Amino acid sequence: MGVLDGKVALVTGGSRGIGRAVAERLGRDGAVVAVAYGSDRAAADEVVARIGAAGGRAFALHAAFGAHGDAAALWTAFDAATPVPGVDIIVNNAGTNSPADIFALTEDEFDRVFAVNVRAPFFVVREGLGRLRDGGRIINISSGAARLAMPSGIAYGSTKGALDTFTVNLAAQLGSRGITANSVAPGIIDTDINASWLRGNPEAQAGAAALAALGRVGTPEDIAGVVAFLASDDARWVTGRVVDATGGAGL
Repeated sequence: MGVLDGKVALVTGGSRGIGRAVAERLGRDGAVVAVAYGSDRAAADEVVARIGAAGGRAFALHAAFGAHGDAAALWTAFDAATPVPGVDIIVNNAGTNSPADIFALTEDEFDRVFAVNVRAPFFVVREGLGRLRDGGRIINISSGAARLAMPSGIAYGSTKGALDTFTVNLAAQLGSRGITANSVAPGIIDTDINASWLRGNPEAQAGAAALAALGRVGTPEDIAGVVAFLASDDARWVTGRVVDATGGAGL
């Protein structure tokens, strides 16, 4: 039996990178996984198929974030598709970036990044609370950029700081229902988003690895393992925390 048998999980941004690894890990651990994707249905279907091939259950949901009402639309689709009413685990992983410093960042880009990285998780949780069972889990994917200076991505780091504040407030307000809320803060992870500068570039690989005390670049599976722990009953006494998953960057 898996440690998450009988549980239902929603993973936003679940079709690639960290979200994909999280969805597949929660599926292996026994959860029925809603794989929410933004634009690539084929990738989401592949994740669903991989979870099924490993003996799990999953289904894909379209979830485009950035506009008002997107979170409500996600949950409407979830209700129509889920084989089991309600949800036990919400993983807010979907996110975006804008590679601009304070001088280059436009107001439109600022609004876009905050809409996806802050407003969407806020309303995904709020609209989902009526479905989230007592003893549930809220896991927000933050970033080491919330505590480390990264001027070239100032909007991104700012959104992740906001997400961490959101997390601690959720923990305080929902604790009476046995619901935990935690953030996971990755460092540099080898995903498609970083492929253009990281993969096939030994110098970039070495530089990124040197930032971590553990001496390598992180993988999506490294983060999925932390999320799986927080989703499990073993983490029932952990809430309101930011779990650093940077491999010891900036120590």
